[in-house]
Amino acid sequence: MILIPLRNQLIVGLIVVVGATGAWAAPLGFLVPMTQGQLEDHWVTEGCQAELKNGVLHILGGQGWVRSVHGYRNFVLHLEWKPGRKRGYDSGVFFRSPLPQSGQPWPAEHQINLRQGAEGQVANLPGAKACPGLVCPEAWNRLKLVVRGDRATLWINDCQVWSVQGLKRSWGYLGLQAEVDTGGTFQFRNIWVRELDHRSLLEPGNFQRHWEPARLSAPSCWKMRGSVLFCTGQRGTWLRTREQFDDFNLRLQYKLRPGGNSGVYVRVPRTGEHRGPELGEKQAGVEVQILDDSAPRYKNLKPYQYSASLYAIAPAQPRVSRPPGQWNSLEIDCRGTHYRIWHNGHLVVDADARTHPQLKHRLLRGYLGLQNHHEPVWFRYIRIGPRLPSAADPSP
Repeated sequence: MILIPLRNQLIVGLIVVVGATGAWAAPLGFLVPMTQGQLEDHWVTEGCQAELKNGVLHILGGQGWVRSVHGYRNFVLHLEWKPGRKRGYDSGVFFRSPLPQSGQPWPAEHQINLRQGAEGQVANLPGAKACPGLVCPEAWNRLKLVVRGDRATLWINDCQVWSVQGLKRSWGYLGLQAEVDTGGTFQFRNIWVRELDHRSLLEPGNFQRHWEPARLSAPSCWKMRGSVLFCTGQRGTWLRTREQFDDFNLRLQYKLRPGGNSGVYVRVPRTGEHRGPELGEKQAGVEVQILDDSAPRYKNLKPYQYSASLYAIAPAQPRVSRPPGQWNSLEIDCRGTHYRIWHNGHLVVDADARTHPQLKHRLLRGYLGLQNHHEPVWFRYIRIGPRLPSAADPSP
């Protein structure tokens, strides 16, 4: 990765991440606006009360954190913050953090302190010391964090506070600490994350750069409006990526109408087979289900037919679909026969050929696909990167 410092800013050049499939070229990574839309589009609230209003994320009460839907390995984080009181304020920004241990409100590491007088300090990370005097509690303050490999660099209000090595945890969540009883309320805005490991599979206004119709012409049933790709519900083809993939991490958001049904094909052949040898398909990938789980007509389905399941193989548990009309996040991580699926920030499938022998007979390389189930479905923020580390929860 090329890093060019300029007036305390950081320009990120061409990023090449070497993964299982070779070199992943990610020009400037993938930018995710974390304070656009609804709070649940990008965050999971645990042990506290928070709201996102007019682009400002308010920490209102409780002892817990607001964590990112996805875990991050290499990234650039930018945010602005302001405490709710002039003195005695306390909060923090977590990065590469695991889920908290049972009974604990926050993860054990890593937290950038926002406590008055200790802003910028990270406990148990040598060299990550506070830099008093940079913060004005009555104004919006800026924070930028760049993490790559075992190095992290922090800026506060455009001044570099520290740059240290020695990160032991290879990936984890971002989070905003709620410590309202003792540290008061906090506000955060202009939060964005540049995922340095991922590249877009959906260019605004041009889905055909990365996708092609599998059988028929696509324009009648697949369209783009801005950065959102949607199926109109007309009968027609499914979409297939122009590339093939073996091991990878795929992230996207989708939205359905009431009763909606769709799916994401994973490692399928050009013909799209995804149901497996048990149904007569000699060469087949898998399907990750997309469904309105709350629809009455689906109340008697088998467990592996609900949203985020490996269709006909492994059910999603817990079931955490959001209501029709709201965006859902979906993350699919493939490493050989090992499939992990996160749905709205929760690990719901962790399956491999040992636990689900059907996976022994599925392709380990193939195309990705978006299903046309003759019903409207919307997709956005589709990006792909190298597979994640093997542990189910973020860890070294």
